[in-house]
Amino acid sequence: MSTPELVTVTIDGREIQVPKGQGLIETALDAGIEIPVFCYEPRLGARVGACRMCLCEVEGMPKLQAACTMTAQDGLVLSSAQTSAKAAEGQNAVLEFILLNHPLDCPDCDKGGECPLQDLTFRWGPGSTRMRFAKRTFDKPIPVSPLIALDRERCILCYRCTRFSETVAEDGQLVAVNRGAGSIIATFEDEPYRAHFSGNVLELCPVGALTSTTYRFRARPWEIQNVPTVCGLCPVGCNTWATTREGKVARILSRNHGEIDEGWLCDKGRFGYAHLRADDRITQARRRVRRRGFEPVAWNEALDEAERGLKDAGGPVVVAFSGGETVEQATAIARLVKEGLGAGAALLPDTFHPGLDRFRAPISAIRDANICLVFGDEPVVERAPVLDLWLRAARRGGAAVITLNPAGTVALAPGSAAWAASELRAESPAAELRDAKRALDEAERVAIVWSEDDETGGSHAVALAEMLGDKASVYFVPRTPNGRGVAAAWGKPGAVPAGDIGVLIVSGDEAAADPRVREAAERAQFVLTTAMFESEATLWSHLVVPGTSYLERDGTTVNLEGRPQRQRRAVAPPHEDELTFFAQLAGRFGVDVDPWPGMLPDDHAELPAQDETGGETAAPKAPAPNSRGKGLALVRYRSLFSGAAVERVPQLQFQRPAAEIELSHEDATARGIGGGDTVTVSSNGTSRTLRARVNRRLREGVARIPAEHAEGLQDRVEVKGG
Repeated sequence: MSTPELVTVTIDGREIQVPKGQGLIETALDAGIEIPVFCYEPRLGARVGACRMCLCEVEGMPKLQAACTMTAQDGLVLSSAQTSAKAAEGQNAVLEFILLNHPLDCPDCDKGGECPLQDLTFRWGPGSTRMRFAKRTFDKPIPVSPLIALDRERCILCYRCTRFSETVAEDGQLVAVNRGAGSIIATFEDEPYRAHFSGNVLELCPVGALTSTTYRFRARPWEIQNVPTVCGLCPVGCNTWATTREGKVARILSRNHGEIDEGWLCDKGRFGYAHLRADDRITQARRRVRRRGFEPVAWNEALDEAERGLKDAGGPVVVAFSGGETVEQATAIARLVKEGLGAGAALLPDTFHPGLDRFRAPISAIRDANICLVFGDEPVVERAPVLDLWLRAARRGGAAVITLNPAGTVALAPGSAAWAASELRAESPAAELRDAKRALDEAERVAIVWSEDDETGGSHAVALAEMLGDKASVYFVPRTPNGRGVAAAWGKPGAVPAGDIGVLIVSGDEAAADPRVREAAERAQFVLTTAMFESEATLWSHLVVPGTSYLERDGTTVNLEGRPQRQRRAVAPPHEDELTFFAQLAGRFGVDVDPWPGMLPDDHAELPAQDETGGETAAPKAPAPNSRGKGLALVRYRSLFSGAAVERVPQLQFQRPAAEIELSHEDATARGIGGGDTVTVSSNGTSRTLRARVNRRLREGVARIPAEHAEGLQDRVEVKGG
């Protein structure tokens, strides 16, 4: 990379050399000078100069200038309000104007004590008001969504929220309407703000205009503690602050890791903490008793029952992981089974090819790529939402983001990811991939995102990266938050034996959703389950040990790029955690396991080598042509807002996917179906009534349905209008 040209800038008499074109707000900070701002936020794209709080005097210009809209140029001389009386007068006037109709209700406002307007008024404001008339008021609060409330009289029209909606999340749902003094913030067509990242506007708002309905009037800044931790609800591993009050989690805030999340959080990570207070939470161990169902047992009795069950049950041991365990917890289970019980097999939620380690890169590197190839039928935003924001940032930066799926920029048949990756390695790929191949050959930096369930662990992505060499980075997106760390902790999963199983250990609520686990439970003599909530899995079990949330335990988690991070306990669980249980249980079998996490690894979790049958064993088959007479190929995807945690957060229920079926324009027209129509979807004797949504980018012959609304449907479905 070329060295940036340096220019000399003078700010408040201090001469400083900075790269040409750098923003003056950053330049002032480099000189140790603060210029107050409200609307300025470097993550939101182009500066708009809306609030005028950064007014400064610039030599050679007759009027005060908004510093946030200017860049460093050689010889520029700037005076801030700290040294210029003219600039100070301008800033005082701006603050006076902002406070003209702003309510002075700081003791009641949720932002009080954490409010930039409050802070800057004390530091830079006039100290008293000349206005004696009544302030303007609005109805309040305005329900922007079940998660967000708007107090319009507090809004200073900095446009941070609308700029986020327009230029970062690109959902376009939050807008400014009317003009001049009548301008207000509203949602498009007054619909609820229903988007994956809506909660970010709560942190962006520099006043108390946008507030969280789950935190509103529940705590004051001097009553809370903020615990640094890592989100455990998806594989991105966003850095967060868990705000606690009186031993309970009150809210989640972003902690801005520049290489992972850039300070953004999805709504699942921001609001999902409420599952800690679920009514059906399991708080005490219990064991099965014949003719009486289950009975509660004390901690030591649970250990006795587990020891007895593991010793008495003859046959192999199988562990079903959820992928949400910490590395230490998975390691404790692995050592118990392998060292204490002799051997065992594992049902891992995700498989990883060891070649992925050769193409590791920070998630933020996606933004700097020339080409982003996104493989897989599963939408990235549903698996790893913040990864989708990085792809959008790459597109805004000029990168070509090529999605290869039934609704992608290259519309392929379902299940074509492996075939497409193989074709892109060929000299003469299939016709629909030739443009992508040409762009790939010309690119200097390539990001490969693999969002597909893959038994080979991303071997086709690795093979494509090997062909591209050093210019490629690979982001294999697992289904689970710590699937990579769990896979590294266990090692080679081994084959689940046929016939009877001696012991089945079901670790976590999400493991029970795997149909392989249900089948194994039917063959097991003793089933030990750790779970937070009541479910079908707890009914299978002989012993149920209460589980914990990621907010209630310490340990290591590994994100999709292979980066180990430390989760810290924000609140104490109502019982001991799973690591303590398995460490104590392992001790009864002569295995010494630490019941606490160790030091964070310096590098990353090593992925296990593939079995002899792993890896890329054969060239993938070409996608099948459309078969109109045999119905539509069904593509299921699991929504981000699904799973045991989200199901127990009432405020998030509106975010869950509607009972809809996506149809291509061609298929909808052929069946006389319009958007919003009620349709009947059937296959193999099962039928469902859904609402149709026409997607003009969807490939003909394909239908897409969220997994929670596709239960019982087979791979091909018939669709008929109502």
